[in-house]
Amino acid sequence: MDLFAKCYEFKDAQIAREQGYYPYFIPFSGGDDTVMVYKGQPKIMIGSNNYLGLTHHPKVIEAAKKALETYGTGRTGSRFLNGTLDIHEEFEQELADFVGKEAALVFSNGYLVNMGTISTLAGKHDVIISDKLNHASIIDGCRFSGAKVLRYPHNDMAELAKIIDSIPDKTAAFFVVDGVFSMEGDIAKLPEVVRLTKPRGIRILVDDAHSIGVLGPNGNGTAAHFGLTNEVDLTMGTFSKSFGAVGGFVAGDFAVIDYIKHFARSMIFTASLPPSVVASTRAALQIIKSEPERRQRLIEIGNYMRREFKRMGFDTSTSETPIIPVVIGDDMKTFMFWKALFDAGIYTNAVISPAVPSNSARLRTSYIATHTQEQLDYVLEKFYQIGKQLSII
Repeated sequence: MDLFAKCYEFKDAQIAREQGYYPYFIPFSGGDDTVMVYKGQPKIMIGSNNYLGLTHHPKVIEAAKKALETYGTGRTGSRFLNGTLDIHEEFEQELADFVGKEAALVFSNGYLVNMGTISTLAGKHDVIISDKLNHASIIDGCRFSGAKVLRYPHNDMAELAKIIDSIPDKTAAFFVVDGVFSMEGDIAKLPEVVRLTKPRGIRILVDDAHSIGVLGPNGNGTAAHFGLTNEVDLTMGTFSKSFGAVGGFVAGDFAVIDYIKHFARSMIFTASLPPSVVASTRAALQIIKSEPERRQRLIEIGNYMRREFKRMGFDTSTSETPIIPVVIGDDMKTFMFWKALFDAGIYTNAVISPAVPSNSARLRTSYIATHTQEQLDYVLEKFYQIGKQLSII
């Protein structure tokens, strides 16, 4: 049996390319926050996680340039050995202060944060409780830990309570959840989670990848949004969304972060975040703190688009954030809708199983604080026209 047989037999992507409805790996050649260019044609971007529009902010770009001149392009080594710079540690303290924790640890990307943190803290004698719609990085971190994983239906607190009651008293347990769910656009029911888990001494990690910069009184995440900062043990965040770059961090008590620093394989055996990225994300953090109008505008846009989609008759699932899925159901209709939008100058994300449950294929739309009203209204016009043409509404 040839190990590569499955590769040669896989034809789905090539068929989709040949038929013109392949929606992935689109090679953009330039653009700014809200408009990207494909083969010379502008496309309004409503598929980005650049929520605050910071990828082209002059202060962010200038900070990256200065760091390149001062530190060079990279450290060519792990944080554990030669890869730590003064700006890594300074940034970590700024992040810890921002989310209300003692210490933080920066990783090279968000996926590695969850892989390293979860698998380092939980082991084969422990239990991890996980929402069924948690991100793949959480799922993989749970698998790598060797712990027993107990999954409950999405945001179902009654089932969560049953799971907690089933855990033996002397078993250490870890509750891990997305703050904002990336495909639904809804928020974890953190107050109920805290009420159910804390009496049992269950530790809590909230993945704030899509919450940092968006939720909370200062953009400081889901726990702050609910006034539960002191009840959440660990806050995880990424720099590839609101910060407009790449990387991630976890923040919590000093002793816990120090332990992760010395045992997380995904941090120890990975090259450190390049200095230009550290500098740009530090600049982005300052903008997040000093320009709350960006976050306010983003929330306004999300509310407007969700309301208009619903008014037209589209299914937006349980969205309550600027992540707004338009659920189509059928895979092929989803691809057809995506292609019609793309031809009309709009880029969004076509998402099918296994990224979402079967028969819930969707267009995942997400918005940027710098979108203009003209752009938004054009998007709505085209959604309505195409939705009617495809008999979706």
